[in-house]
Amino acid sequence: MTSWRHDVSLYISTVSRLTLYSPLYSEKTLQSPTMTRTILNEWFPNTTYPFISNAPMQGTATSKLGSAVSKAGRSGFIGGAYNFLPESPEIPAFDAELTAVRNLLQLREDDVLPLGVGFLTLHPSVSGFLDVVGPVVKRQKPAAVWLFAPDGPLAHERIIPGLKELGSAWKLRVFVQVGNVAAAREAASQGADAIVAQGADAGGHAWAHGAGIVTLVPEIRQMVQTEFSDREIAVVAAGGIVDGRGIAAALALGADGVTMGTRFIVADEAMTPDDMKDTVIKTKDGASSTIKHTIHDDIQGTGFWPKAYDGRAIMGKAYEEYVAGTPLDELKARHQTLLSAKDNSRRIVWAGSAVGLVNSRKPAGEIIVSAGNEARQIIEGLSKGLKL
Repeated sequence: MTSWRHDVSLYISTVSRLTLYSPLYSEKTLQSPTMTRTILNEWFPNTTYPFISNAPMQGTATSKLGSAVSKAGRSGFIGGAYNFLPESPEIPAFDAELTAVRNLLQLREDDVLPLGVGFLTLHPSVSGFLDVVGPVVKRQKPAAVWLFAPDGPLAHERIIPGLKELGSAWKLRVFVQVGNVAAAREAASQGADAIVAQGADAGGHAWAHGAGIVTLVPEIRQMVQTEFSDREIAVVAAGGIVDGRGIAAALALGADGVTMGTRFIVADEAMTPDDMKDTVIKTKDGASSTIKHTIHDDIQGTGFWPKAYDGRAIMGKAYEEYVAGTPLDELKARHQTLLSAKDNSRRIVWAGSAVGLVNSRKPAGEIIVSAGNEARQIIEGLSKGLKL
């Protein structure tokens, strides 16, 4: 088994430069020998414990958010692409975003980028993924690639080993987002380094038939330990986590780290429109104010998702009209009319069931520091209590 220590030399220059100007973490904090470390922290030496990442939300997690999360000593991700046709405008767009990250973090052209990029693999053009995405990944050197939503069991069979081969020089890590144990087993067997166990409380798109992280994370952890004991595979919890309490709980369930989506929707660096950020903040009781359904995509014209997936969003005006019996064609027309007028009042606001715990806008760095400190305090408090 290859030791993580073989990977560190490629990151040293990046980590040292990050600590020079980060107002949130000093070099001493980042490299403290007394700090707990997980396999994710060893793979990504610029990160501190607990390992926290933002979800690679398309259109929301751009270079500003991803670089801010990485500056704060965690693992930033940006949204990549889902259309892999050679002429797809999404390819030069995510390439430009990675270049923007390099500039924001003041890194050299040959430095490994201390963040990852996410891709949806549901488009029919996914067969050309490596041909189109591969050259950009090889040149930009992101630390990780995140894959989600394959339309069929074979979609990632070539992609995962292909990515690891082209990124072997800097030990590129591949994350695969799943919603059940069977999908986690498939991802692990195809070579995934990290399994993102997305629970049913997650906002945005997820497996339509799933479970919460309370059962999903420990069962995936158990499966990985028993069936893939010869490999180091990380488990990342996602869905319903917006603060230190959720992070501490996820770690107790067996996760090596967490990812948060809904909390970062309202980060200052997120590309979410201000009025939609306000909607997230004022929405409470996520159990009754959000719902998983395919109608959200039908209304906004993104109904191309495979049948295995649906999405959780805040129940807004359009959903209320749908329940009242308004025909879909009319709902779509109303949505498009206001969208064309740059009126967001009918837009779908993707958010998880923990939305009621999101109470304020903050810079991403402050969100990270607050959540990380709270998680550590909870873990230390529980540890002291258990020793009594």
